[in-house]
Amino acid sequence: NSKVKKAFASPTFFSLSFANDNRPDDKEGCWAVTETYTQREESEKRERMFFFESLNSFRLIGDLLHLASIIILLRKIFVNGSSAGVSLKTIQCYMIVFVCRYLDIFFAFHSLYNTSMKIFYLSSTATILYLMLVKYPNRNDRQHDSFRLIYLIAPCLVLALFINDEFSIIEVLWSFSIFLESVSIMPQLFLLQRTKEVESFTADYIITLGLYRAFYILNWIDRYFWDGDYIDWWVWVGGIVQTILYADFFYYYARSKWYGQKVVLP
Repeated sequence: NSKVKKAFASPTFFSLSFANDNRPDDKEGCWAVTETYTQREESEKRERMFFFESLNSFRLIGDLLHLASIIILLRKIFVNGSSAGVSLKTIQCYMIVFVCRYLDIFFAFHSLYNTSMKIFYLSSTATILYLMLVKYPNRNDRQHDSFRLIYLIAPCLVLALFINDEFSIIEVLWSFSIFLESVSIMPQLFLLQRTKEVESFTADYIITLGLYRAFYILNWIDRYFWDGDYIDWWVWVGGIVQTILYADFFYYYARSKWYGQKVVLP
């Protein structure tokens, strides 16, 4: 029994079982203490899991960077009173990603942390869309923000129909969200290639978004070595593709910071 083994491995159990060494026949009391300790441990574990999932530091940092990217973007729009330099089509892609991925919010509960993050991603992305479409529309960017979303959505949907854990609506949409997220930054990078000079807030938004995914790769590596049975090839491939798309921008961002200049793309 794994729970009993865990109890034997704990200092608390050994200190309590030592008191019974002079009474080798009194095994009942020893096992009662073990069972009580194990039940308490399991209760504490369930309580922790209600609030937080099993997080390692890489995933936590990745999540915080993702939150930071959204906050930076919202601050840019409110401070400048403009959404100039931000691709509406990339935000639309992310809205589709979050809606498809987080449908389970209505019928599955993993942890308070998980649910809170899902609500934040959905509500904040919807807010950004409202600001860009209604309150601070930037018509000047539309000629540059011309990437055809059908070129991203159609292939990702076809892949999801064939590559999924189970052929059901929820699983197909979840796979679709993984594939679409991996390429959602492309309209933004396409826009920047046309405008060349990148405003500071926009550069910080993109770099934190890219670092979020990079830390998720470290999270997967950590889970692979420590969890033992964690393998999710298509999630890994999607994350690696997404990070590679940022590589060129990472270089020009680092270079601009080193020389104290604005980010300018070739």
